[in-house]
Amino acid sequence: METPPVVRLANDIAAQFRHLPPDEAAADVANHIRRFWDPRMRVALLEVADHQQADLDPGVIAALRLLGEGVTS
Repeated sequence: METPPVVRLANDIAAQFRHLPPDEAAADVANHIRRFWDPRMRVALLEVADHQQADLDPGVIAALRLLGEGVTS
């Protein structure tokens, strides 16, 4: 299965913050998604997160939890 564009983008954003401690990196990823992503992009990411969590960087999963919109497992 091909990786959806929102997953690639979210993982690329998380990669930019890997030099930070995990909690700080997740907060920065969440902040970026909150500030710069169109709501439709967030919905698409959440749909993917519900079904393809393995494709997401752990920083993205943590960011979704911080946003209060995401993955619970």
